[in-house]
Amino acid sequence: MTPAPSAPQTSDTGTGTGTGTDTGTDLYTLAAPWADELNRDLDEWDARAEFPWDKWKAVQRSGLLTVPFEPRYGGRGAGLTDTMRALEGFGRTCRDAGLGFSASTQIVSVGVPLQAFGSEELKSRFLPGIVAGDLVTAHAITERDNGSDALNISTTAVRDGDDYVIDGGKMFITNAPIADLFLLYVRTGAPGPFGLSVFLVERDAPGLRVGEPLDKMGLRTSPLSEVTFEGLRVPAARRIGQEGAGFLILDHVMKREVLFSFSLTLGEMEHRLERVVRYAKSRRQFGEPIGSFQGVSHRVADMKIAVETARKWLTDTGAKVAAGRDASLDVAATKTVVSEANKRTALDAVQIFGGQGYLTATGIERDVRNAVGGTIYSGTSEIQRNRIASLLGL
Repeated sequence: MTPAPSAPQTSDTGTGTGTGTDTGTDLYTLAAPWADELNRDLDEWDARAEFPWDKWKAVQRSGLLTVPFEPRYGGRGAGLTDTMRALEGFGRTCRDAGLGFSASTQIVSVGVPLQAFGSEELKSRFLPGIVAGDLVTAHAITERDNGSDALNISTTAVRDGDDYVIDGGKMFITNAPIADLFLLYVRTGAPGPFGLSVFLVERDAPGLRVGEPLDKMGLRTSPLSEVTFEGLRVPAARRIGQEGAGFLILDHVMKREVLFSFSLTLGEMEHRLERVVRYAKSRRQFGEPIGSFQGVSHRVADMKIAVETARKWLTDTGAKVAAGRDASLDVAATKTVVSEANKRTALDAVQIFGGQGYLTATGIERDVRNAVGGTIYSGTSEIQRNRIASLLGL
């Protein structure tokens, strides 16, 4: 097999441009017809911490999973910023943040890098199932001891003839308990940016073991678990890109992981603000709507500022990434701004709803639990600030 190139083969694959080809559809409203199905029995699913397969079928029917992929694989051919628009709309429509997070992971974990860097053979074989949502995907990057330190990944892949033998393990892998396909980021060389490579592996491969789902604070319908590898033999033809191109692929993917998952977050913040405004107008105390009290109205005003600030960062950074410009600082700042705004506005909503907000039935406390995760996954807020400081020369 001819090795896949170590850079995207096209610029209009939904991972590099802003417009793509699907200009006749309002991608923001894709999920709207399926709102009732997506939002059914939210408390029950959250309490059980189970992946809602029936709702996944609604996600599939909505077309969300097809947005950034080429039509020849069943996709819509939309660009990066249009994909962000679709995910924002999904976040606005769907109150199951865990389901949204799993859907975003489905798009970015394997489909995006496979389309951009994979061989034609692998793309033809796997992308149609990924785009349809029939093959659930996950990417295995984080390790128990290394966390966000991707340059020091310790899981190894050693060349043995036409195969690689992989040993090690990954932790906190979203979608792992339900995934059919995994993209593994492993070490094939010395520590540093040129020592990583990426492999596509099917769930039933001998030597790959998926752990039991881990119970967690929020995003409880999005399952995650540990994944371990012992003598996992992977054909060299399953490598994505050249040997040593893993850091390039990881950088490509992580930019889009942040932009996609936090576009979902923006939609969730929009819905939260609208709900708070309605409540502040209708809830009366001391003979007045509580929104007439300055303590409440200023808090709502700050929520509006937070939403629009998040939108501005996402819009500008998405455009910069789509144009192929250096956006390392912008992505780190966007991730920090949006994740922390989400957590802050969720807590504001609890305060404005008062005792009702503290009850599980209202769903506001679930927003808080979900929002905390955003300041941790895809690199903690502290890691993002370290990156920004480093890029400023500190």
